[in-house]
Amino acid sequence: MDLSQALTISAAGMDAQTKRLRVIAENLANQDSTGSSPGATPYRRKTTIFENVLDHASQTETVEVKAIVADPTPFPQKYDPSNPAANPAGYVSTPNVNSFVEMMDMREAERSYSANLNVMQASRSMLTRVIDLLK
Repeated sequence: MDLSQALTISAAGMDAQTKRLRVIAENLANQDSTGSSPGATPYRRKTTIFENVLDHASQTETVEVKAIVADPTPFPQKYDPSNPAANPAGYVSTPNVNSFVEMMDMREAERSYSANLNVMQASRSMLTRVIDLLK
């Protein structure tokens, strides 16, 4: 593998983790979003699915976001009869977003992004050294 392939792989990894962080941020921003009418569906947590793809230009396997899908877990119920989205029994469906899980996903995405950035910086430094040697 040459250094340009390492740069391509790292850039693809950083792009995928950036998209994942956007989804996590959306989930956290909507963790309290309930419906506005009785029986309305609250915000449903989203997750990212990654896949390996062949980059034809560099002939390397890279990663990209295959899809952003809704999490099928059931909505937690909370007793709040004053909420406009409460059912006749006084329960409100709340989003299936767990802030602890989102924070753990965020840390993992951040570490993956950072690892790809370190590879990119090391590759760039090595390319710079090669160019200096050729002068």
